[in-house]
Amino acid sequence: MNTEKSEENYSKKKSGESATPWRAETKALHSGWHAEKAGDPVTAPWQPSTVYRHGEAGLSKDTWSYTRLDNPNRAQLEQTLTSIEGGLSAVTFASGMAAVQAVFQCLSPGDHVLLPDDLYHGVRNLALHQFERWGLSFDFVDMTSLKEVESASKENTRMLWIETPSNPMLRISDMAALSALAKKRGWLTVADNTWATPVMQRPLDFDIGMVLYSSTKYLGGHSDILGGAVVVGAEAQAFEKPLRTLQIQGGAVPSAFDCWMMMRSLKTLYARVRLQAENAAILAERLEKHPAVKKVYYPGLKSHDGSELSARQAIFPGAMISFEVLGGKKEALAVVNASRLIQPATSLGGVESLWEHRKTSEYPESPTPDNLIRLSVGIEHHEDLWSDIENALKYAGI
Repeated sequence: MNTEKSEENYSKKKSGESATPWRAETKALHSGWHAEKAGDPVTAPWQPSTVYRHGEAGLSKDTWSYTRLDNPNRAQLEQTLTSIEGGLSAVTFASGMAAVQAVFQCLSPGDHVLLPDDLYHGVRNLALHQFERWGLSFDFVDMTSLKEVESASKENTRMLWIETPSNPMLRISDMAALSALAKKRGWLTVADNTWATPVMQRPLDFDIGMVLYSSTKYLGGHSDILGGAVVVGAEAQAFEKPLRTLQIQGGAVPSAFDCWMMMRSLKTLYARVRLQAENAAILAERLEKHPAVKKVYYPGLKSHDGSELSARQAIFPGAMISFEVLGGKKEALAVVNASRLIQPATSLGGVESLWEHRKTSEYPESPTPDNLIRLSVGIEHHEDLWSDIENALKYAGI
């Protein structure tokens, strides 16, 4: 197989993409690898070698050399992610948190970052426990309020971090308004799109600078791959080279096999997420009417504060639901432990449904309500899922 760094396996001229641009669903299957000649494998081969033979002139940037620097499977994955997001490039990492760390490392000591007050607790912990020591400063603000974001800004603010829907309260932030403010102030914008995926929304379409993923979740989709990715857009072009340098020098890169597995998973991303979202919409409506449920957080419900904004900037509300049960921690734990179908586990985005008592998975000072359950809806039949939820609520004695 040809291991030169070329795009011979993806010929835009031959496929006619330049004349008729492929839709994202098609790009997910064909942009990183597409068999072009007789004998080519339809599925991209896995290349496990960590080293490659040099040419006569020695080490060259035009050929593969060492897998930390680059390898065919990683290049294919990054090309696919770039294509479906509509970005300039994608930089992949060994985990979502490695991707977060690289983004923060693009800043300089003394810089200030605005983070949502409701966001993935791992980002909060990394910011406070690692990067404050490194010289960055952080403020956590209600990202749904443009006024509060402006009030919290400082002269040394350099980055605005967006998470919409937020984790775990599913708050919806206005990406267009926030990116406009950031452009006016000269800030880098980063959107953690892990929950939404490019199937639901594409932040780069709202002039966001970078889109970040824990690809472990929906992009991987089968609870068997660890990974992270950052897709760079036009507004963050200056950060493309620093990110790539951090990837290569830091070495927190995904293995060739993980990249191959991720490529396999991306082929079904659009089909999976759409079915998961359909199931979630049905379950959210039923949960809202259940007498044992105090409150449901799902942007597809009219009762949700961000439902109208979600409808404007997202294709559909997604497949994550958070809901409060009557009672407190004891009752919520009883519910998640009473299920027979839905697994009590802390991740999300897989084809199987998972739920958890969220605060137990966070930190003691977390503002997450004690009675809140976070549900990642899978692709099981929605009636089977609803039956399991109903039975769990009943057997928990609520």
